[in-house]
Amino acid sequence: MSEMISTKKPRVLMADDHSIMLAGVRKLIEDQCEVVGSVEDGRALLEAAGRLRPELILLDISMPLLNGLEAARHLKKMLPETKLLFLTMHASSRYATEAFKVGAHGFLLKQSAASELPQAIQAVLKGNHYLTPSLAKPMIDQALKAERALAVKGGERELTPRQREILQLIGEGKGTKEIATLLDLSVKTVQFHKTCLMQELGIHTTAELMRYAMAQGLASAE
Repeated sequence: MSEMISTKKPRVLMADDHSIMLAGVRKLIEDQCEVVGSVEDGRALLEAAGRLRPELILLDISMPLLNGLEAARHLKKMLPETKLLFLTMHASSRYATEAFKVGAHGFLLKQSAASELPQAIQAVLKGNHYLTPSLAKPMIDQALKAERALAVKGGERELTPRQREILQLIGEGKGTKEIATLLDLSVKTVQFHKTCLMQELGIHTTAELMRYAMAQGLASAE
Protein backbone atom coordinates (compact mmCIF):
# COMPACT_ATOMS: atom_id res chain seq x y z
CA MET A 1 0.00 0.00 0.00
CA SER A 2 1.52 3.32 -1.05
CA GLU A 3 2.04 5.98 1.58
CA MET A 4 -0.41 8.89 1.33
CA ILE A 5 1.10 12.36 0.86
CA SER A 6 -0.49 15.16 2.89
CA THR A 7 -1.81 18.05 0.82
CA LYS A 8 -2.94 20.14 3.77
CA LYS A 9 -2.18 23.81 3.23
CA PRO A 10 -0.59 25.91 6.00
CA ARG A 11 -3.08 28.18 7.79
CA VAL A 12 -2.21 31.87 7.36
CA LEU A 13 -3.50 35.04 9.04
CA MET A 14 -2.82 38.39 7.32
CA ALA A 15 -2.56 41.84 8.90
CA ASP A 16 -2.28 45.09 6.96
CA ASP A 17 -4.13 48.40 7.24
CA HIS A 18 -4.75 48.56 3.47
CA SER A 19 -7.60 46.35 2.29
CA ILE A 20 -6.35 46.46 -1.32
CA MET A 21 -2.99 45.08 -0.19
CA LEU A 22 -4.72 42.29 1.74
CA ALA A 23 -6.72 41.33 -1.35
CA GLY A 24 -3.61 41.31 -3.52
CA VAL A 25 -1.58 39.18 -1.13
CA ARG A 26 -4.46 36.73 -0.78
CA LYS A 27 -4.40 36.17 -4.54
CA LEU A 28 -0.64 35.62 -4.46
CA ILE A 29 -0.74 32.93 -1.77
CA GLU A 30 -4.15 31.22 -1.99
CA ASP A 31 -2.78 28.34 -4.10
CA GLN A 32 -0.07 27.73 -1.53
CA CYS A 33 -1.87 28.54 1.75
CA GLU A 34 -5.25 28.57 3.45
CA VAL A 35 -5.98 32.17 4.44
CA VAL A 36 -7.97 31.88 7.68
CA GLY A 37 -8.44 35.59 8.28
CA SER A 38 -7.35 39.16 7.63
CA VAL A 39 -7.30 42.18 9.94
CA GLU A 40 -6.39 45.86 9.60
CA ASP A 41 -4.92 46.88 12.97
CA GLY A 42 -2.50 45.46 15.52
CA ARG A 43 -4.98 44.84 18.33
CA ALA A 44 -7.38 43.03 16.01
CA LEU A 45 -4.39 40.92 14.98
CA LEU A 46 -3.76 39.79 18.57
CA GLU A 47 -7.41 38.85 19.04
CA ALA A 48 -7.62 36.96 15.74
CA ALA A 49 -4.30 35.17 16.29
CA GLY A 50 -5.39 33.92 19.71
CA ARG A 51 -8.68 32.67 18.29
CA LEU A 52 -7.46 31.19 14.98
CA ARG A 53 -3.97 29.98 16.01
CA PRO A 54 -2.48 30.07 12.48
CA GLU A 55 0.79 28.46 11.46
CA LEU A 56 1.98 31.66 9.77
CA ILE A 57 1.18 35.34 10.21
CA LEU A 58 1.91 37.87 7.46
CA LEU A 59 2.02 41.32 9.04
CA ASP A 60 2.93 44.89 8.22
CA ILE A 61 4.93 47.23 10.46
CA SER A 62 2.75 50.33 10.15
CA MET A 63 -0.67 49.48 11.59
CA PRO A 64 -3.02 51.58 13.75
CA LEU A 65 -3.58 51.01 17.50
CA LEU A 66 -0.57 48.66 17.78
CA ASN A 67 2.23 48.57 15.22
CA GLY A 68 3.56 45.30 13.84
CA LEU A 69 6.75 45.27 15.90
CA GLU A 70 4.87 45.60 19.19
CA ALA A 71 2.26 43.10 18.04
CA ALA A 72 5.06 40.64 17.27
CA ARG A 73 6.37 40.90 20.84
CA HIS A 74 2.96 39.82 22.13
CA LEU A 75 2.51 37.13 19.47
CA LYS A 76 5.79 35.39 20.33
CA LYS A 77 4.57 34.98 23.90
CA MET A 78 1.03 33.96 22.89
CA LEU A 79 1.92 31.62 20.03
CA PRO A 80 5.62 30.72 20.17
CA GLU A 81 5.28 28.11 17.40
CA THR A 82 3.61 30.48 14.91
CA LYS A 83 5.92 31.87 12.24
CA LEU A 84 5.96 35.64 11.68
CA LEU A 85 6.74 37.06 8.25
CA PHE A 86 6.82 40.86 7.89
CA LEU A 87 5.60 42.24 4.58
CA THR A 88 6.24 45.97 4.56
CA MET A 89 7.06 49.05 2.49
CA HIS A 90 9.82 50.07 4.94
CA ALA A 91 13.04 49.35 3.02
CA SER A 92 15.15 50.01 6.10
CA SER A 93 17.77 47.81 7.72
CA ARG A 94 16.80 49.36 11.07
CA TYR A 95 13.24 48.07 10.77
CA ALA A 96 14.45 44.66 9.59
CA THR A 97 16.83 44.40 12.54
CA GLU A 98 14.05 45.30 14.98
CA ALA A 99 11.72 42.78 13.35
CA PHE A 100 14.16 39.93 13.88
CA LYS A 101 14.84 41.10 17.44
CA VAL A 102 11.16 40.76 18.33
CA GLY A 103 10.91 37.25 16.87
CA ALA A 104 10.28 37.56 13.13
CA HIS A 105 11.22 34.66 10.88
CA GLY A 106 11.19 36.73 7.72
CA PHE A 107 11.28 40.29 6.42
CA LEU A 108 10.07 41.02 2.90
CA LEU A 109 9.41 44.27 1.03
CA LYS A 110 6.00 44.80 -0.55
CA GLN A 111 7.55 45.81 -3.86
CA SER A 112 9.21 42.36 -3.99
CA ALA A 113 6.17 40.40 -2.87
CA ALA A 114 5.08 38.96 -6.22
CA SER A 115 8.42 37.32 -6.97
CA GLU A 116 9.66 36.55 -3.45
CA LEU A 117 6.62 35.84 -1.28
CA PRO A 118 6.16 32.12 -2.12
CA GLN A 119 9.87 31.53 -1.54
CA ALA A 120 9.81 33.44 1.75
CA ILE A 121 6.76 31.52 2.99
CA GLN A 122 8.39 28.17 2.20
CA ALA A 123 11.57 29.20 3.99
CA VAL A 124 9.94 30.32 7.24
CA LEU A 125 7.55 27.35 7.40
CA LYS A 126 10.59 25.07 7.20
CA GLY A 127 12.04 26.83 10.23
CA ASN A 128 14.51 28.99 8.33
CA HIS A 129 14.83 32.77 8.29
CA TYR A 130 14.23 34.89 5.21
CA LEU A 131 15.53 38.40 4.51
CA THR A 132 14.84 40.26 1.30
CA PRO A 133 18.26 40.25 -0.44
CA SER A 134 18.50 44.02 -0.96
CA LEU A 135 18.70 44.57 2.82
CA ALA A 136 21.36 41.99 3.65
CA LYS A 137 24.43 44.24 3.26
CA PRO A 138 22.86 47.32 4.95
CA MET A 139 21.91 45.16 7.94
CA ILE A 140 25.44 43.83 8.31
CA ASP A 141 26.88 47.35 8.02
CA GLN A 142 24.41 48.64 10.61
CA ALA A 143 25.17 45.82 13.04
CA LEU A 144 28.90 46.53 12.82
CA LYS A 145 28.35 50.27 13.27
CA ALA A 146 26.11 49.71 16.31
CA GLU A 147 28.65 47.36 17.86
CA ARG A 148 31.41 49.97 17.48
CA ALA A 149 29.18 52.68 18.98
CA LEU A 150 28.33 50.51 21.99
CA ALA A 151 31.98 49.80 22.59
CA VAL A 152 32.67 53.56 22.71
CA LYS A 153 29.80 54.93 24.78
CA GLY A 154 27.84 51.98 26.21
CA GLY A 155 24.23 51.00 25.55
CA GLU A 156 21.29 53.35 25.91
CA ARG A 157 18.24 52.48 27.97
CA GLU A 158 15.28 51.29 25.89
CA LEU A 159 11.64 52.14 26.44
CA THR A 160 9.47 49.43 27.98
CA PRO A 161 6.84 47.65 25.83
CA ARG A 162 4.07 49.52 27.69
CA GLN A 163 5.80 52.86 27.08
CA ARG A 164 6.10 52.06 23.36
CA GLU A 165 2.40 51.15 23.19
CA ILE A 166 1.40 54.41 24.84
CA LEU A 167 3.83 56.41 22.70
CA GLN A 168 2.27 54.99 19.52
CA LEU A 169 -1.25 55.87 20.67
CA ILE A 170 -0.14 59.39 21.60
CA GLY A 171 1.43 59.66 18.14
CA GLU A 172 -1.92 58.67 16.64
CA GLY A 173 -3.52 61.62 18.42
CA LYS A 174 -5.36 59.69 21.13
CA GLY A 175 -6.01 61.38 24.47
CA THR A 176 -5.24 60.03 27.93
CA LYS A 177 -8.79 58.77 28.60
CA GLU A 178 -9.00 57.01 25.21
CA ILE A 179 -5.61 55.35 25.75
CA ALA A 180 -6.69 54.21 29.21
CA THR A 181 -9.81 52.59 27.71
CA LEU A 182 -7.90 50.89 24.88
CA LEU A 183 -5.24 49.45 27.21
CA ASP A 184 -7.60 48.75 30.13
CA LEU A 185 -5.59 51.01 32.44
CA SER A 186 -6.54 53.82 34.78
CA VAL A 187 -6.16 57.40 33.58
CA LYS A 188 -3.66 57.94 36.41
CA THR A 189 -1.51 55.03 35.19
CA VAL A 190 -1.48 56.34 31.62
CA GLN A 191 -0.53 59.79 32.87
CA PHE A 192 2.29 58.24 34.92
CA HIS A 193 3.69 56.46 31.86
CA LYS A 194 3.36 59.63 29.81
CA THR A 195 5.32 61.59 32.41
CA CYS A 196 8.01 58.90 32.47
CA LEU A 197 8.23 59.03 28.68
CA MET A 198 8.73 62.79 28.73
CA GLN A 199 11.45 62.50 31.38
CA GLU A 200 13.18 59.62 29.59
CA LEU A 201 13.15 61.36 26.20
CA GLY A 202 13.74 64.90 27.40
CA ILE A 203 10.42 66.00 25.89
CA HIS A 204 8.15 68.60 27.48
CA THR A 205 4.86 68.64 25.53
CA THR A 206 2.36 66.17 24.05
CA ALA A 207 2.95 67.69 20.61
CA GLU A 208 6.66 66.87 20.89
CA LEU A 209 5.78 63.31 21.91
CA MET A 210 3.58 62.98 18.83
CA ARG A 211 6.38 64.22 16.57
CA TYR A 212 8.84 61.84 18.23
CA ALA A 213 6.50 58.86 17.73
CA MET A 214 6.15 59.71 14.03
CA ALA A 215 9.90 60.18 13.63
CA GLN A 216 10.46 56.72 15.14
CA GLY A 217 7.93 55.15 12.77
CA LEU A 218 5.56 54.25 15.62
CA ALA A 219 2.76 56.38 14.19
CA SER A 220 1.88 57.66 10.75
CA ALA A 221 1.41 61.28 9.81
CA GLU A 222 -1.62 60.25 7.71
